Amino acid sequence: MSGDGSGAQGDPVRGTARGTAPVPLSVLDLVTVGQGSTAVEALRTSVRLAQLAEARGYHRHWVAEHHSMPGVASSSPAVILAHLAAHTRRIRLGSGGVMLPNHAPLVIAEQFGTLEALAPGRVDLGLGRAPGTDGATAAALRRTDRPGGSAEARGEGAEDFPQQLAELTRFLDDDFPDGHPYARIHAVPGPVQGPAGRPPIWLLGSSGFSARLAGVLGMPFAFAHHFSAQNTVPALDLYRESFRPSVALDSPYAVIGVAALAADEEREARRQVLTGALSMLRLRTGRPGLIPTPEEAEAYSFTPLEREFTEGWLSNVVHGTPDAVRAGLDALQKRTGADELMITANAHGGEHRLRSYELIADTYEMTGQ
Repeated sequence: MSGDGSGAQGDPVRGTARGTAPVPLSVLDLVTVGQGSTAVEALRTSVRLAQLAEARGYHRHWVAEHHSMPGVASSSPAVILAHLAAHTRRIRLGSGGVMLPNHAPLVIAEQFGTLEALAPGRVDLGLGRAPGTDGATAAALRRTDRPGGSAEARGEGAEDFPQQLAELTRFLDDDFPDGHPYARIHAVPGPVQGPAGRPPIWLLGSSGFSARLAGVLGMPFAFAHHFSAQNTVPALDLYRESFRPSVALDSPYAVIGVAALAADEEREARRQVLTGALSMLRLRTGRPGLIPTPEEAEAYSFTPLEREFTEGWLSNVVHGTPDAVRAGLDALQKRTGADELMITANAHGGEHRLRSYELIADTYEMTGQ
């Protein structure tokens, strides 16, 4: 890897901070669907957000894979990323992430080889090992007749992930050894068709497993601080301690996902983030639905246990006026040593989320190239 942080695969992993931000800022887009809205509107907002992020100097725009969740329209990251690539010119686009156990490695290699051909040098392949849904939906995705029981009983245990990852990497690089059953199989678009780049692989996680694996393999790592805040520092420490230089990366590079929302007034920011908190409460208690309106969230009668969960959730959401959000992001980056912050703004309305990213860019004096 060269001294400016450019990887051997042509990935500028180490982005340049824009304006006065301490590290590059990026976007994690869940393509949320609010009460009274539709997936059509949510996907249109995603395009607007990617264009805004590019214009204001955000480094990446990632979308996540979720299934059977009414309030989320991002079940197919590769399809969404192809659409975003057609509507942007410079910003890096990627998956945050594709859930590897849900897919055959060859399929992912073909999808992201296609994306790399559509947007050369702009695509990140972020991988997770969780299903991104409940057990029954995972079984339906994977065509198994064993929807119940443990993950291991369904053939989706953590021990399978490194093998799946190795297979995907070989498909992307077209380098199965002679004699391997897949040696004559080629992921296309890909190297068999001539010189071409390929998307860098990132490992995603919310615990120590992927942190250690990313370190051992010398890969960049993205940690889900936005829903596993208590594990952030231990996981990043484990990643850095485990890191071994590789062809892809010569030193650790860690991104953390951060829930953050800025508004012109503190009270409005609180109203907006409460909608995301209530949505998460419903999801965690088996009642997933569309993102509630601020009025519905304010009128909701929380039980003491629900109130405790909600306040605990909101304690890890950086929200308030732009200056308050800036102070919270700066403090979080300093505490964790993250090399990049990937901001997700969970609120009912697309306009409020777009406005939040604008305000954050304003407070850091960020501009696009």
